Amino acid sequence: MSIFNKVTKTFQWGQHTVTLETGEIARQATGAVLVNIDDTVVLATVVASKSAKPGQDFFPLTVDYIEKAYAAGKIPGSFFKREAKPSELETLTSRLIDRPIRPLFPEGFFNEVHVVIHTVSLNPEVDADIAAMIGTSAALAVSGIPFNGPIGAARVGYINGEYVLNPGQTQRKNSQLDLVVAGTESAVLMVESEAQQLSEDIMLGAVVFGHEQGNIAINAIHELVREAGKPVWQWEAPAKDEPLIAKVNALAEEALRAAYQIRNKQARTQACREAYAAVMAGLKADGVEFDSVKVEGLLFEIEARIVRGQILAGEPRIDGRDTRTVRPIEIRNSVLPRTHGSALFTRGETQALVVATLGTERDAQRIDALAGEYEDRFMLHYNMPPFATGEVGRMGSTKRREIGHGRLAKRALVAVLPTKEEFPYTMRVVSEITESNGSSSMASVCGGCLSLMDAGVPMKAHVAGIAMGLIKDANRFAVLTDILGDEDHLGDMDFKVAGTTNGITALQMDIKIQGITKEIMQVALAQAKEARLHILGKMQE
Repeated sequence: MSIFNKVTKTFQWGQHTVTLETGEIARQATGAVLVNIDDTVVLATVVASKSAKPGQDFFPLTVDYIEKAYAAGKIPGSFFKREAKPSELETLTSRLIDRPIRPLFPEGFFNEVHVVIHTVSLNPEVDADIAAMIGTSAALAVSGIPFNGPIGAARVGYINGEYVLNPGQTQRKNSQLDLVVAGTESAVLMVESEAQQLSEDIMLGAVVFGHEQGNIAINAIHELVREAGKPVWQWEAPAKDEPLIAKVNALAEEALRAAYQIRNKQARTQACREAYAAVMAGLKADGVEFDSVKVEGLLFEIEARIVRGQILAGEPRIDGRDTRTVRPIEIRNSVLPRTHGSALFTRGETQALVVATLGTERDAQRIDALAGEYEDRFMLHYNMPPFATGEVGRMGSTKRREIGHGRLAKRALVAVLPTKEEFPYTMRVVSEITESNGSSSMASVCGGCLSLMDAGVPMKAHVAGIAMGLIKDANRFAVLTDILGDEDHLGDMDFKVAGTTNGITALQMDIKIQGITKEIMQVALAQAKEARLHILGKMQE
């Protein structure tokens, strides 16, 4: 008689056999699942606090994806001989897992949640990131924590005109696409991809194909939960304080509507701050007991309602544009006298100073990855100091967000770089964001392409990127071209598309709501193409 109450589910998934196990390892975590996909084994655990900290005003979710050297039969290569700070791949994978699960926790759930995924065995032909996403989804599902999942995830390749499910690193060498999609049974929530100048239709087909394949994993997770699921938490969203909501609305609505008629970002932000302060003062004057965090949340909801309502009603956007216009673009090349190549790319209130440097083969970055060592001859580093948004902050080590944005810009440019035979140099691009109001990562793509050309790199084509937003309410929806920072927070989907005149080289989507259909995505991608071609025209002048 075993002391473990172990439950196992096995299913065939394309060319791989997948096993999900729970009940043997890490039993004190709120939920823990061991996933084995053809010898790649990950342990995904989730722990949630039973209650939220007092005054907590956002959802504190942390995702840590950790690769262990022993998984590939290695000893860490440093004097220290143990795993140290997270590698770039670990950071990017943590973000990849975080993005689709974050919107599925219920609104108002502010308990701390910590997801930890260990890669404990690695078959180099089976990527651990998909296993980690499936494992996280399963661990959340069996834990009983309030979560509107589970999610499925899949990697999609495109080889000889056909979609391939979860291609390994050898197969990917012949693939024109590397796309990861994650979502619930009914809706896609996240897409991350790089491609070799593929059309919108092929990209959308890959998203749909990956989403369908992800449902196979979801069905297995449902079976696991039926046998091994813990009781679902009796969590209720805090009741809405209707009298307070009515009071805040009465005090704030007019002032905020006026603020959102101001077209300049700094002046608008100031007007919003004054409106916030006036509401707090008004409530104090009326002797109302209130929690300032809660009131700020209500004010944000009013802002979202105003901006979304204006856009859906066909009124001008925050800065006076219509839905399809790209902000004015200014480009200056060879900005810095002693650098190899440089460009200053400005789109509205977003500006990137991008610099390219060339080096010899010896300057290539050696990457000691778990799946095997390799050299990278193209690096792209993204930095965004606090002054870019007119804020006071501190300069520290590279943040997760900066690593993620740098990788997205890199994906966009890789497809048009010359081969090593054509151009044997190592290339490093650094994007310094000097102003930011919406999509600095796509400004980095445009500036990066121009700076490489300025340095004399024989690029195959110009690449431009554009950030799009989407606002949906019942049956009405509006797609926004070239979104501002404020629109990013208030929208239901933001997606970034980069590419050449021939096709897409990178696509990233993050969707916050259920019910974004294939048709809506099609409209959005078509509108993004129009904007991309407009920017490419400016870059080629």
